[in-house]
Amino acid sequence: MSATPEPSAARRVAVLAGRVGADEKRLFDAFERRNVPYEQVDPRRLWFPSRREGPPWRLALNREIGQVRAVYAARSLAAAGVDVVNSAGATEVCGDKWLTTLALEAAGVPTPRTALGLTPQAALDALDAVGYPAVIKPLVGSWGRLVVELPDRAAAEGVLQYAGALPGPQSHLGYVQERIDKPDRDIRVIVVGGQVVGAVYRVGEALRTNVALGGRALPCPVTPEIEKLSLASAAAVGADIAGVDLVEDRDGRLFVLEVNHRVEFSGFQAALGDRVSVADRVLDHLLERGRP
Repeated sequence: MSATPEPSAARRVAVLAGRVGADEKRLFDAFERRNVPYEQVDPRRLWFPSRREGPPWRLALNREIGQVRAVYAARSLAAAGVDVVNSAGATEVCGDKWLTTLALEAAGVPTPRTALGLTPQAALDALDAVGYPAVIKPLVGSWGRLVVELPDRAAAEGVLQYAGALPGPQSHLGYVQERIDKPDRDIRVIVVGGQVVGAVYRVGEALRTNVALGGRALPCPVTPEIEKLSLASAAAVGADIAGVDLVEDRDGRLFVLEVNHRVEFSGFQAALGDRVSVADRVLDHLLERGRP
């Protein structure tokens, strides 16, 4: 790894974070306020020998924003005997929208009609089956970036022609999904350790309601159905800490869109205020995981 840890380091919790944002600062504050030793570790500086050595830390909280680094760091640390939250498997599934969809479908969680075309032409055929209006999304991505609404086949042909000219084989895959006719909001639920921490409405214009893109977070009551679907979704992808995104159609039916393994919660926290501390709930779960 980047350096040989001190003997006492194995008693600390490693927080993997190449970028420290508001959420990481909240987590660090919770660690310090509760006198829990931790170490911020930048995965961009980590390297791993193929021969296993002693575990450098007992626990690691994976907050790395780079999907590939997050998966390989989790796998390598787990091989060295470190308990990593979320696991490499959960990080890999949540980081790929198609793998997430397959996991949710296998668990019987309601999702919008979804298909994957392995070429742009196949994606067009898939869209004909899914129906318009639809959306096309990148397999790996967050914050609603590169999500495009497709009102009809002509729009789809233009988008997929552009995608087919991009370098890299992953750009040529078409992850397409029916467009749910919904209010100008979706629902974000945070799950930690098999329990729902809370829920917020994310209100925005048109397709994107992400707080990172200017959406507003407002308190949302946790109904029994929201709780059931959120817990089932987190379990389906194997995530201890999860941000579950749901949408409701005009008839009030709920569908799960995706599950996030690296939960951003500043907007969520601002909406719910002092009623809940996401950082403390995460720390509670880590302490429970770390008990002998």
